[in-house]
Amino acid sequence: MRLEAEKISFRYGREPWILGDVSFSISSGEIVGLSGASGGGKTTLARILAGYEQPAQGSVRLDGRPLQESGDGAHPVQLVFQHPEQAVNPLWKSGDTLREGGDPDSELLRQLGIEPDWLTRWPSELSGGELQRICVARALLPSTQFLIADEMTTMLDAITQAQIWQAVLHIAEQRQMGVLVISHDPHLLKRLCSRIVRLDELQPCP
Repeated sequence: MRLEAEKISFRYGREPWILGDVSFSISSGEIVGLSGASGGGKTTLARILAGYEQPAQGSVRLDGRPLQESGDGAHPVQLVFQHPEQAVNPLWKSGDTLREGGDPDSELLRQLGIEPDWLTRWPSELSGGELQRICVARALLPSTQFLIADEMTTMLDAITQAQIWQAVLHIAEQRQMGVLVISHDPHLLKRLCSRIVRLDELQPCP
């Protein structure tokens, strides 16, 4: 399985282009790092790959087919945001958030260190690390073929970061799932990824 961004360009209205003619790919089972300057379009590219935004030009393809035509059901590319509190419905208990994508897998919850009683709590009753674990579990649906982690653990303490990444990498290896790691931390990228690409190097010079 191969996820491809093909000559992606994007801007809001008549604003300057955020992305220009970006092409790259990631294969099943591959852990790829994406780095670049703040405001350089990394999150925008992540949102396009996960279907939250449509490119002004170019396309996203899964094994050569336009992603929106790749099948019914849950989106095969899932995105975990930096701030978990902005990614959940504050009026849903954590268990309801997980069940949004289907019945939670007890083994997955165990691997991510999610305690059963967390599922009965509101998002405001969980710490940032606890809530991010819930968001990661929600993204790791059985149908997820590629996971995009956009500064996923930046706001968390070092122990929680290590625990979450250990679980995600183990699950990715089990499922042969591709992972795109977006981070400003070069040490994290070198530790996790088989290769690292810079967003500015993917775009032709103006």
